Formats: sequence, structure tokens, C-alpha cells
Amino acid sequence: MLESVFDSAEAARESIVYNYRHGFSGFAARLTSSQAKKLKDRPDVFSVASNRKHTMQTTRAFDYLGVAPNMPNGILHDSDMGSELVVGILDSGIWPESAGFSDEGLGPIPKHWKGKCVAGENFDPAKDCNKKLVGARYYTNRYTENSGDNIGKDEFLSPRGYLSHGTLCASIAAGAFVPNASYMGLARGLMRGAAPKARIAVYKVIFDSERTGTHISDCTMAIDDAINDGIDVLSISIAPAGPPYHTYTTPGEDIELGSFHAVLKGIPVVLGSSNSGPRASTTTGLAPWMFSVGASSIDRTYYVDITLGNNLTIHGQALYNRGEVSGELIYVEDWQTDSSYREGQISLTFLEDATTMASTVTTLAGVGTIIARSSDYMTDVFLNWPGVLVDYEVGIKILQYIRSTSSPTVKLSRGKTFVGRPKSTVVAGFSGRGPNPTDPAILKPDIVAPGVLILSADLADGSTTGFSLNQGTSMSTPLVAGIVVLLKALHPDWSPAALKSAIMTTAWKTDPSGQPIFSETIPRKLADPFDYGAGLINPERARDPGLVYDMNLDDYIYYFCAIGYNETSITLLTGKNTKCPSPLPSILDVNYPAITIPDLKDEVTVSRTVTNVGPVDSVYRAVIEPPRGVKIAVEPETLVFNSSKKILGFKVRVTTSYKSNMAVYFFGSFTWTDGTRNVTIPLSVRTRV
Repeated sequence: MLESVFDSAEAARESIVYNYRHGFSGFAARLTSSQAKKLKDRPDVFSVASNRKHTMQTTRAFDYLGVAPNMPNGILHDSDMGSELVVGILDSGIWPESAGFSDEGLGPIPKHWKGKCVAGENFDPAKDCNKKLVGARYYTNRYTENSGDNIGKDEFLSPRGYLSHGTLCASIAAGAFVPNASYMGLARGLMRGAAPKARIAVYKVIFDSERTGTHISDCTMAIDDAINDGIDVLSISIAPAGPPYHTYTTPGEDIELGSFHAVLKGIPVVLGSSNSGPRASTTTGLAPWMFSVGASSIDRTYYVDITLGNNLTIHGQALYNRGEVSGELIYVEDWQTDSSYREGQISLTFLEDATTMASTVTTLAGVGTIIARSSDYMTDVFLNWPGVLVDYEVGIKILQYIRSTSSPTVKLSRGKTFVGRPKSTVVAGFSGRGPNPTDPAILKPDIVAPGVLILSADLADGSTTGFSLNQGTSMSTPLVAGIVVLLKALHPDWSPAALKSAIMTTAWKTDPSGQPIFSETIPRKLADPFDYGAGLINPERARDPGLVYDMNLDDYIYYFCAIGYNETSITLLTGKNTKCPSPLPSILDVNYPAITIPDLKDEVTVSRTVTNVGPVDSVYRAVIEPPRGVKIAVEPETLVFNSSKKILGFKVRVTTSYKSNMAVYFFGSFTWTDGTRNVTIPLSVRTRV
């Protein structure tokens, strides 16, 4: 192929960067735009995409979700904590000496594992790999070509990661038990990953460069190797860098192609929904075979006591834990113009834009800073600095005290941990939001999971405490990947789509305490499917969903036909000779565990099939909570399963009563219930009359 666009065979060979062999047929090469166009025009080429850049995106989280190691019949116990499975972490490498990567108590490496640990700078496989860390590779193409990237003076040309991001993700997915873990005394407890006995394989595609991130050719090569190595679940906590936040325009661009072939090999691929929320359509991982994960909070918070000179003590949100500080309390009306140095002083200021917090603290300096801002955004906190967040109401009280005395003072205590906060769970403001900007009928994100201030292993190089608190969809993604490992251990014959369906249809629509889940926006609102997808992951319920909305190769071919890809392209992508029906099928009928209708005019009928994975003889009846202004009818209203009927179809007729254009979404739910199991999918409808 390359010889057809180069002047010589030698030039064609020299242009090759990677050959992708295991999961699919393809390559990465250095091409001019005209050469790329010539290749794209060939009938035997499915897709040509530029080498786009992507960026990075536990002591309480699992207890909060009800996943306890001491439950005799719980998912951890029954899955043996994932001991026979390998989770792949595509990220910034690993610091193998960090807490949680010990292989103490583990049995032999699973027999299906064919991967290896690759030696490199400051990484010796004989010493750094074990029965826990069973695979480690790194990809350095971006540094061997004239990309302009600098690897960074402290980085390693090896699987060892100077950036801690990959270490954090690996420990959240499958870190071993680590007692008495904490971040400088905060969040103290027993740290562990979602699948504490699962094995870990790392694929380092991110380096500490001048422009931290990765290129898609490296990611695709890593996925190709991971498929051949024998990983069971793949966790990817990276996303496109900057707007547009979505990249899925044709299958084959970015990581969609690699992940598609992984899924066809039975490997679930879990990705973050981006950290670009709360704006609409900022979610990523948009293809139906990808498992897109948003981030939510847990019932743990961190605070300091703010004691004013009049002995009034109030709480402020902070992670500062380096000792008590006190000083004169002053009010700074405009922190941007008032730049006088404040030695020995603690400043109070009011802030509307959360994105300027860091620069606010730097500018105000002094002993500490109290920032009053909207209570609609309260998941952000400061690390290693006496910067305290309060809401406007508390800020006004502090300001009134300042103005009521000639010499106001304040004392800030060390940071403290509080579990069981009275506030409800929130979908974090940074978490990528729907609707799906490319295929609005495919709900994204799929699910949310804890991703706010999660304790995990950090670099064990003496520069840190060995643990850190972090937040982002980068944290919620490996958490879900670890839960998928446990489910796959229990149900090794389930497809990636069935595993995803089990998680989505059993998700909480409230937090575990029964309180509402809110969306961190301005103003704060109740969360809906474009905030949390199907809801908050509920691991114990997901193990026994009753019914699943399954998808196989034919379902994905149906999807490609529905979105208009030609038969030649689909055949090249799937390896199966394809003839799309005429007329083309509706994307509304893709067998996804959600029904999203972006443009309802009068009436539409949607088809789905469900597979019984529960008791053989089961009867389910339909329960509907229709969106406002929408009528829902299902046929049949009852599904009767037996040994000869394991897969049944049904149709949902959706009718609007609106007689004018309502260009907003309304939300409801559709449930099949057998009296014990509730198989629920979200209904999202926007009318266009």
C-alpha cells in the first residue's frame, strides 16, 4: 500500500511507524497530506486518521458502594477478587515499588497470559515484575520521530512512570490490600483496588514531556499488543486534548478502531467520559462498544475548623494537613488588582469563577486564604496549602466579623476527615456530560462511579508520602474496570456488551443511602441521564441482573449500517461480508441498554431484545415511568422465559402529546421486573414537532 504513494520501496519502508497485527490489520506511517488522501481513496482502505494527541484525564469508595471483603456471599468473595484475570492499564507506566503491587498470597500467573515485561531504563523485569505486575510495555515512537516533544529530564524510557497517573489508576483497578494507608493522615484506612487479587499489565503511552499526553499511534499499538497478550479488561484514562472533546466521526479515528477489535475478542474497554464538564456534549467514548464512565463524589469530605477571633468556629473545605496556622484576617475585594504582600495575614475573598482558584491563592499568598464561592461547585479542594473553601453564606458571616472589629484574627486547624456527610452524592462538575454529540441516539456517558478525592498509591520514590488523593474520570474509570473484572470472573461467558448492560441496568438512581444524586452545575440540579448515564454503579446488584441487552458482531454491523457506512467499509472493518438492508435500519433500534430519542415527531416505535441470564423459568412485566408529555406503550407487556426461550424481543411505542416544538429533553425510565430483579434503562426524549 505504501509503495503506491512513495517513489520507492525503501522510502515506503522507512515511513512505517507501527504494524498492527493482532487485533486488526493496519499500520501507522509518516505521510504527507496528499499521500494520506491517496491511501484513503483506495477501495481496500477503511479509514485514514491523523495521529491526534490525547491527554490524561480508595479507602472509602468501595465501602460506599457496598463492596466489602468480609461479605461471605459478596462479589469479592465469589469472584476470588479477580485472581485469574488480568486488567490492562493504558496510561503513564507504573512505579512498581508503590504500595498495592505486592504479590504476597497470590497464586501462579493465569495460564492464558502471554504478555511480558520489557526491560528499560531503571526497570528490571526480574526485580520489578512479579505475580501481581505480570506485564509492562512502553511505546516511544513520538520521541524517535521529529515530533518536537521532549521526554522530560526525569522521565524513563521504560515502563517505569515518572508521572504517577498510571500508578494511581493501576492501584484503583487492582491494588492489593494496604493497611493504615492515608494522605498525610487524611482518609486513613485499608486501601485496596476494586479487584484486589487481579493481575496488572501496564502499557506506557504517556511520558513527562513538554506537552504531556500521547499520540494515537502509540495507543493503537498498545491495544494491539494487549489483545495478543491476553488481557481480560482494558482501562484507558485518557481522552482527546481540548475541544472538540469528542473525536468519533468515523470508526477508525483515535482509539475507536483498536477498542472495537478488543471488544470483538471479548475484552471490555472502559474509558473516562472526559474532565471537560459540566458543559453539554463534552463526554467521550462515544461508540456503542465503548464503556464511558463519569465521576461522582462519595460520602467523605475533608475540612478544617475556621475559628474567628470572637470564638465562632465554622467548617471550611480543605485538604491542608501540615499544622495549625493563624494570623490577622483581612478582606480582599479584588484579588486580581490588590497584589500587596500579606506576610502573617490570612485573606478572605469572594470568587465566582472556579477555574481561577489556583491563581487566586498564588496571588494572595500570606499565611492562608479563605475563598467564598458558589456552593454549586464544592468538589474542588486545595492540596498542600492552607486554602479553604466556604460557600457565599459562610463568607458573608466571616466578612461581617471582619467589619465588626478593629483587629480581626482567625485560626485554621489541621485538616480532618469526615465520613457520612449530610450532603448527597453529586456528579462532579468536571465530569463529561451528554448528550452524545456524534450519535445522539446512543446514550453517553454510560455510568458514573466514585472519582472525587480517591486515595490511591503514588510514587514511592521519597518525594511523596506514597499515597495521594486525586479526582477525575481517570479515577472512576479504573474503578469500573476493576468491577468489570469481578463480574467477568463470575460470568466468563458474558460478552463485553452483556457485562456493560448488567452494570447499567442495575445502577442506582439515588446514592446508596437513598438520597437524590445531584449534578454539580450552576445552578445545581437533580442529575439526569446526560449527567450520570444509567446511574451510579451498584456492583453487588450487577452480578445478578436477570436480563441483559446483549450485542454481538451482527449488532455492531447493524449499527454501522444505521449510521450510513458503505458495505465495503463495514466489510473491511469487521471481516464479515456485509449487505445492509434497504431501507437502512434505524439507529434507535440498536440493542443498547438505554432508549434515547433525540427528535420525536408524533410517534416512533423502538425495538429491543433481552437475554435471560437469571432463573430459566422467569416472568417479567413492564413498569414505565414516562418522560413528561410522552406516552409509552410496550408490546408485549409480559416476557415469559423458559429453557427454549432465552432471548425475547419487545417493542416500545413512544408518542408525544406536545403540539409545539419542545427542543429540550425529558427523562423517564423503563423497567422489566420479576418481583426481585429490576432491569431498568433510562428513557430520554426530545420532541421536534
